[in-house]
Amino acid sequence: MNAQDAIDIAREAIWVGLLIGSPVLVAGMVVGLAIGLLQALTQVQEQTVAFVPKIVAMVLVLSLTLPWLITQMLQYSRDLIGGIPDRL
Repeated sequence: MNAQDAIDIAREAIWVGLLIGSPVLVAGMVVGLAIGLLQALTQVQEQTVAFVPKIVAMVLVLSLTLPWLITQMLQYSRDLIGGIPDRL
């Protein structure tokens, strides 16, 4: 294994990590933005008003995308483990 192989593995790991984490993070960001706008309009500055809907939205998105996330992780693991003989 040379340095380029290690860089490629790290790049792929970062890409898969971003891909797996993005649905939950985007859902939290969208709901947080909507709640923040609603709080600014109504001048209600309670932190729990923003926290609970974000958690609910993130859990909902995670439960809906979990099969796809697991598939992505398994595919990355298979490619990584299957590529070991080629890199030796």
